[in-house]
Amino acid sequence: MAYKTLTKALLIAGLAIGASSSAVAADAKVVSGASDAMLANTCAGCHGTGGSSVGPASPTIAGLSKDYFVEVMQGFASGEIKSTIMGRIAKGYSEDEIKQLAQFYGAQPFVKAKQSFDSGLVKEGGKLHDKYCEKCHAEGGQSAEDDAGVLAGQWTPYLTYQFADFKAGDRNAPKKMAKKMKQLLSKEGDDGIKALISFYASQQ
Repeated sequence: MAYKTLTKALLIAGLAIGASSSAVAADAKVVSGASDAMLANTCAGCHGTGGSSVGPASPTIAGLSKDYFVEVMQGFASGEIKSTIMGRIAKGYSEDEIKQLAQFYGAQPFVKAKQSFDSGLVKEGGKLHDKYCEKCHAEGGQSAEDDAGVLAGQWTPYLTYQFADFKAGDRNAPKKMAKKMKQLLSKEGDDGIKALISFYASQQ
């Protein structure tokens, strides 16, 4: 009797697993059992619906390049990129789930933040961008095609924190960026950073 009961239980379990596998196979967007919506919902509290942050310290993550998104998430998970809570959060995702999120957010439109800025610094900031940043952050910082972060229309407090981390060495900059940052700070100091941020904030 016990043998028959066990056999029946295993059969039911097998059917359940088979049904679950069929459901997953029917939805091409499902990875590791989680849909795009399920994974994205865990990010919405800080980064807004569809990755459009309502700010001010959490960045908009919609419209980022997939490679850049994956690179940053891996940096958080490894501890290479300084964070408050993102390090712990990133470790909770599998490699496939991070790629799935990158695909999802990369397909969302980047919504520029509506925020105040110093209009007197915008022109100078634009010149500094062209000189030091345009090569990687093309189209005035709007393009994500060079696998770099979108700067134009990003939240000012977030950019301020990130520039401070790069300057302090708390976040490692790519070789080209580190060289340009050093040149910018040497010639313009912190005023140059403020002008750049005002320029990016002005693009609304």
